[in-house]
Amino acid sequence: MRPVRRPAAPAVRAAALLLALVALGHTFWNGLAGPGHALAFGALITVGELARWGSPPGEREPAPLGAAGALAYALLGSSRGEPTGHGALQVVAVVVAAQLLASVPQTARGSALEPDRAARRVLAVGFAAVCFQPLSHAGLAARWFGEGPHFALFLLVLLFLTALCDAVLAALTTPSGRRFGPLLRDELRALAGIGPAVCATGAVMALGVAVAGLWALPVLCVPLLLAQISFRRYAAVRTTYRQTIASLARATEIAGYTPHGHARRVAGLSAAVGRELGLSGAELTVLEHAALMHDIGQLSLVDPVPGGATVGLPPAEQRRIALLGGAVVRRTGVDTAVAVVVEQQADPYREQSAAARIVRVVNAYEDLCGEGPGGALEALEALRLGTGHDYQPQVVEALARVLARGGLTPVRTG
Repeated sequence: MRPVRRPAAPAVRAAALLLALVALGHTFWNGLAGPGHALAFGALITVGELARWGSPPGEREPAPLGAAGALAYALLGSSRGEPTGHGALQVVAVVVAAQLLASVPQTARGSALEPDRAARRVLAVGFAAVCFQPLSHAGLAARWFGEGPHFALFLLVLLFLTALCDAVLAALTTPSGRRFGPLLRDELRALAGIGPAVCATGAVMALGVAVAGLWALPVLCVPLLLAQISFRRYAAVRTTYRQTIASLARATEIAGYTPHGHARRVAGLSAAVGRELGLSGAELTVLEHAALMHDIGQLSLVDPVPGGATVGLPPAEQRRIALLGGAVVRRTGVDTAVAVVVEQQADPYREQSAAARIVRVVNAYEDLCGEGPGGALEALEALRLGTGHDYQPQVVEALARVLARGGLTPVRTG
């Protein structure tokens, strides 16, 4: 299924571009207020954006230091007790200039600029600056919240709203054929990763500079840099783990028990159905790994099933293959939840977990697509006829919606 860019993406880009042009024009015309602070925060954001190199694909926030620096500048009202004097438009101008400067070496290395991510950064930081800077300049923030814990709580609430704004923008610009609701739910769940560290560091930076001046910046950057390094290492371990599972899954293909690419296709389509049904990130990980290894029990067969299609085997044989597959998965050290999903493949759907129901439906669809000339339409009709016992109706209809967005073509594409 080809990803489809949401219609809102061009509007988000246009809004960010308009805001950037207004901010740059206003700052150029009126000059910088507090050039030292603008230079320091601009350099911090630039370094943070450059640190995105080497980030794993799909990482939601590949430049946490740049994001924290931008948020800190947006929430900066004073430095060592003296008002800073910059406004919301200057904040946006500094962020835009830093992103453009960081993109120069990135472009020179052949990496394309990510316009949607840049637009989200501009609009989210602009939102935070517009909410904070007018209150700070008018003295209302100090009058309403003082300088103690109430002010810190105010900053945290504002950062939470900014994170929510960024999640909405991310859902609007995600290339996908899925509905906005599930996309937004995924983005909100993704905030639980490095997002809290970014927001907390942004608030601490703003408070630290307000008390100690710009010397606080390099000291307060260290914890987030260490968190970023640890997060990258964790992501690398997860990537290696998934590659190991994918290699194990190919054993049935190499031995001639399943068609080439079968496990990969079932895993990809299962993940799409899981997202359609609103599964969480952890549930999607278990689902994908189980889909990759769902046929590994076929290695126990003396003679391969024609086409690897276990959907036509007697229930007892399907059950035996599923249990053997689960036993193999348990011996590999893979998460026990994956083995449970594999073992449930031959159970009635009312006794299965959500992941097992999805894998069973998608695997049956893949098998049925190769059995007759009707392809996808006949396979879906056969699945609908089996919803009384074998397949959950909601999963079958979710699969139909996913396929419809991709043109209702069989997944067996090579």
